Amino acid sequence: MSLLTKERETLVQYGKKLIDTGLTVGTGGNISIFDRESGYMAITPSGLEYHQLDPKDIVIMDLDGNVVEGNWKPSSEYHMHTLVYKNREDVNAMVHTHALYSTTISALNTELPAIDYLVAHSGGKNVRCAKYAPFGTLELAENALEAMEGRNAVLLANHGINVVGTTMKNAFDITEQLEFCARIYWQAKSIGEPVILSDEEMDNMVDRFKSYGQPKEQ
Repeated sequence: MSLLTKERETLVQYGKKLIDTGLTVGTGGNISIFDRESGYMAITPSGLEYHQLDPKDIVIMDLDGNVVEGNWKPSSEYHMHTLVYKNREDVNAMVHTHALYSTTISALNTELPAIDYLVAHSGGKNVRCAKYAPFGTLELAENALEAMEGRNAVLLANHGINVVGTTMKNAFDITEQLEFCARIYWQAKSIGEPVILSDEEMDNMVDRFKSYGQPKEQ
């Protein structure tokens, strides 16, 4: 184990957090980090339990889908990750989960609208839903990339949600916020018709989130 040591450790840490926070179940979902300096991606392996993962279990790949280092098969969804890193220079990490409420909305094959201002964490007024395609296919990866244009997140029809960020912490935090919004939407729809925030308000929220939080250390 010699490549992307820090990235491997981070994926093990956040894989456990996916389970502990209820953002996925079993071995569902996958997470990755892309190192632009080396051109290599660290990604979780296929079918292994997150709490049993060790840094050596993480798979290192190039963006052409070749395994560079690792003893396990990479996640079957590696196409979704490599395609994003090839096309989004602003992205260095990705979280794909089967989060309960986000997946519920995706089963309707509809967007997650601006039920709450926190939807602006997606980078826009909504979270679009990508067209359905079987898991692990290039078609699914292409559908997801297209629907995520100008956004940090996309629902996958009848499947789950993808979230990207500058770091794994960033992507994970956005995933938590959007899952919260999906739950609010589900609950509001169950008792009535929710009021959706205007496009103008959401544009304002997106701008405000760009400077939200503490200044980054130099």
